[in-house]
Amino acid sequence: MVRLDLDRNSLTTLPDRLAGASKLEHLSVYANELETVPAWLWDLRELRVLNLADNRLSSIPPEIGRLNRLHTLDIGHNALTRLPDELGELTELTDYLYLADNRLTELPESLCGLDRLRYLGATDNAFTELPSGLGRMRALRELRLQHNKISTLPESIGELDALRELHLRGNRISRLPDAVAGLADLRLLDLRDNGLTELSSALLELPRLDKLDLRWNKQLRTPSWLGELEERGCVVLR
Repeated sequence: MVRLDLDRNSLTTLPDRLAGASKLEHLSVYANELETVPAWLWDLRELRVLNLADNRLSSIPPEIGRLNRLHTLDIGHNALTRLPDELGELTELTDYLYLADNRLTELPESLCGLDRLRYLGATDNAFTELPSGLGRMRALRELRLQHNKISTLPESIGELDALRELHLRGNRISRLPDAVAGLADLRLLDLRDNGLTELSSALLELPRLDKLDLRWNKQLRTPSWLGELEERGCVVLR
């Protein structure tokens, strides 16, 4: 057996007979009632895909770092308050990391070691800031951080030169750092419902930007240079 889907079964525990499933590559237990997962799960070293989303998990143990073949991990829609540093040891995590709708107040700095990850979704948490080393995640193409409490972005964000979509709706950002000029492949920037008071003209240096959403920033002083973005084909919503 290499794939097992146990979604939507009201499970409160996982059957121990799975402990010997040493060849299991895909395990999904989405939308059950798990409050913990058994220790043997972290010994399934062949796992490539693990979906624990929409359960009742309040913690993930350090042993998750053993799953060094994972390329997709979904632990969204739980009750997690923190992430183990060992999450950053999952260097094969390339496709997808989903952390949305938990109770996280920070992302560990170690997460920035996931320098092959293409998609990170961490919406609907309570982050006030992002790790200073975020720019090390150079493979990111899509970064979703909507509905947190972020007030500033680290300067290193400008090193994400493969990023295509940056979603920041519903935070507390008043100004973007000039370092955003380094986001050479950015196509979509969503800044709705923040506390923007001004915009950095560094946005003019983004050659591929084709959608900029500025709606619901009541104190924003609209700069005249936005017209230059529109003239080259960028849709600006304000």
